[in-house]
Amino acid sequence: MRDHDLPARERRTRGKRRFDDDEQLFLKRGRAAEPALADPDAEPDPDTGERWSSWDDAVHGPQPHPEWLVTELAAKDTELGVLKTGKEADVHLVRRAVPGTDRSCLLAAKRYRDPQHRLFHRDAGYLEGRRVRRSRENRAMAGRTAFGRQMIAGQWAAAEFAALARLWEVGARYGTITVPYPVQVRGTELMLEFLGDQDEGLAAPRLAQLRPTAGELRELWGQLVDALVVLARAGLAHGDLSPYNLLVHAGRLVLIDLPQVVDVVANPQGPEFLARDVRVVATWFAGRGLPATDADPGALTALLLREAGLR
Repeated sequence: MRDHDLPARERRTRGKRRFDDDEQLFLKRGRAAEPALADPDAEPDPDTGERWSSWDDAVHGPQPHPEWLVTELAAKDTELGVLKTGKEADVHLVRRAVPGTDRSCLLAAKRYRDPQHRLFHRDAGYLEGRRVRRSRENRAMAGRTAFGRQMIAGQWAAAEFAALARLWEVGARYGTITVPYPVQVRGTELMLEFLGDQDEGLAAPRLAQLRPTAGELRELWGQLVDALVVLARAGLAHGDLSPYNLLVHAGRLVLIDLPQVVDVVANPQGPEFLARDVRVVATWFAGRGLPATDADPGALTALLLREAGLR
């Protein structure tokens, strides 16, 4: 029997959510260690553009680490340029290599804005359901003090890292969802697998940039529905889903930009975030020619709410 055929009470247990009967240990896993907010050693050498690899004192991604990932402490990181700029964070291209060897890999370094910049213009709704343990930090975040804004930036980096780590393990196990491998998080910097042309350093295109054929459109929609079902079974919604934060790499749809991932159960606005995600992407697919019977936002939203145990 498929999981979504079970009554909601059999798919939900107090304090945890389950994908299926084999997922208990995965979902019982505790939170990753919280990274420090400050990152004073992150600036590269102004002459060479290099810095020592920060792998040693960062929080690492899921094991086993991919074979392509350079984890040697003798490695150096070299800044190669900016891949993307945004209101909340900039994404830089970094090459991590061991000098004198052929060991190297490309990484995408996502750096959240420092406290002097305007942060997260819509963060209040996303932060509902998230709490830190100390009342001083809660007051600072609520008041948007300089320290509080840095706390929020650190929370976004940690939240995106945790979401990616969780979804990476699910995707690796079941192949139903694809996200970049979360390499590490350190302070407000999140380092990810670079998806794109490894030789040219060109990032994979966003879905919004493409004009897929009818067959490709139907295939990508199917991949998206599968991914959203996995998110819903985990009690999550992307929270800001659009064709601009979906990549297409080697024929696979890849979810990116997950700092605002929403717990649809703990967050009072969770179902609304989920419904908005569906509406935005369904509108795009329908506008590209997918039949309305396939890209039906109402039907998909109802399915996802059932998978999340909310109906």
